[in-house]
Amino acid sequence: MKIEINMADELILAELGGRLARLRLEKNLTQLQLAIEAGVGVRTVQRLETGSAATQLSGFLRICRVLGLVEKIELLIPEPVTSPIARLRQHGKKRQRASGRISTFTDSEKWKWGDES
Repeated sequence: MKIEINMADELILAELGGRLARLRLEKNLTQLQLAIEAGVGVRTVQRLETGSAATQLSGFLRICRVLGLVEKIELLIPEPVTSPIARLRQHGKKRQRASGRISTFTDSEKWKWGDES
């Protein structure tokens, strides 16, 4: 859904929260992993994703509305686009959870070409 100036604050907060949740899932992060990496509590992540962190963000939205910046929030947190392959794998279902498995190389695990010994 596109964020527009005539939308209620609650609707904008819910849309932003949903986008954050979908972006987190695309990165295959659990709420706990995101909270740890961001340095916030899990409850904060949960409240943001449900759009219920209203006391802090509604003031921010009111200021944005007065300054004419509400529609610019669309640029800050764009709606995630799911690849066609990912949509086929999901069979039309909305992704609910991250597996929590992230495959990354560390400095101790240097990548090598197949012909190196």
